[in-house]
Amino acid sequence: GPGLGILTRYLADRVRRVHAVELDRALEPHLAAALEGRRNVDLLFGDAVRLDLAALEPRPTKLVANLPYNVATPIVVESLDRLASIERWCVMVQREVADRFVAAPGTKAYGAVSVLVQLVSDRTGFHPVARTVFRPPPNVDSALVALRRRGPLPERYPAVKRLVEAAFAHRRKTLPNSLELAGHADRERAAAALEQLGFSPATRAERLAPDDFAALAELLS
Repeated sequence: GPGLGILTRYLADRVRRVHAVELDRALEPHLAAALEGRRNVDLLFGDAVRLDLAALEPRPTKLVANLPYNVATPIVVESLDRLASIERWCVMVQREVADRFVAAPGTKAYGAVSVLVQLVSDRTGFHPVARTVFRPPPNVDSALVALRRRGPLPERYPAVKRLVEAAFAHRRKTLPNSLELAGHADRERAAAALEQLGFSPATRAERLAPDDFAALAELLS
């Protein structure tokens, strides 16, 4: 959301085209004033989660946003594949969400979001931001996260995404049990595939690195 247009104005002076998506129609006059004379800004009013962002022309190559905390995860995760033209992300999100984006396997914060983000992108920046710099201050701290796409999406990315979501659907279960409970794969077959990758059948999802999930999806395909 461009809000009052301060960041949008800065970006518009440095790039060829800005697609700015704002939910609040009441901000339209403020944005019109802030962006006056900048014809390279396309203002779209609506919910960014519901809009068909893949239909934007020209196709966006960067996603820059102070993301509302309740939609930060779905917007970033969906942009990984739905907006394949995006090469870089620079987003301000709740610190807890930022930690999930960059969490290492085996840590409490590591989950499905961590796997998908890290499978597609590399972290290029991480800057904690205290709540005290905002007016009014929110109840949580934030972080600015910068990501760069690794390259084309993995060939089986949709299958990997379904596997990852099923694997973490029952986090306290072993991975084979979680996959079976989620209706993704038979427990015995999943256990055998894990053993092929050098993991015990008693392994839980948080022990596998992103590349391990890609390999597991290949074996279960």
